Amino acid sequence: MLRLFVFNQESALTLAEISIRTKLGKEAVRREVSELLAAGLLRKKGTRAAATYRVNPSFEHLAALDTFIRETTAVRPRNIIAALKRAGTLRLVALSGHFTGILEPQVDLLVVGDHLDERTLASVVHALEAELGREIRYASFSTADFRYRFGVYDRLLRDVFDYPHRLLIDKIGL
Repeated sequence: MLRLFVFNQESALTLAEISIRTKLGKEAVRREVSELLAAGLLRKKGTRAAATYRVNPSFEHLAALDTFIRETTAVRPRNIIAALKRAGTLRLVALSGHFTGILEPQVDLLVVGDHLDERTLASVVHALEAELGREIRYASFSTADFRYRFGVYDRLLRDVFDYPHRLLIDKIGL
């Protein structure tokens, strides 16, 4: 939950949104939010069901907490690959954007494969989002579609490959 608030300091979230994004039960969310309010990290706006919570920008340890969480929050590449393999046969997996510290690209995760199940892929990405505490922008392509787009210098692919990126799997031969 700390990751969620630290990585999304500009967002105001309801208890239901926090529960969905952290994959925690509503009672656990309610208890943790009350602790964070008491500590001074969060501010509450509104009442009861309409209440939203956001980071208190004047919290004295916010900068130190932000640095600590950013440096210690990492998803291991092999864990990403293991999770993505459930979605289909992987041919290329590239990390960019949030994973490389560059926030300009339009995509954080690029997945290319054969027989990809979009529902499973979306579920895997949602699980990664809960672990990271931040929304992951992703794109998936079939191998043939990727080759065509790469051949015509598709802007989305250029945004990934022209900026710093990391290839986790490359069976296509980039």
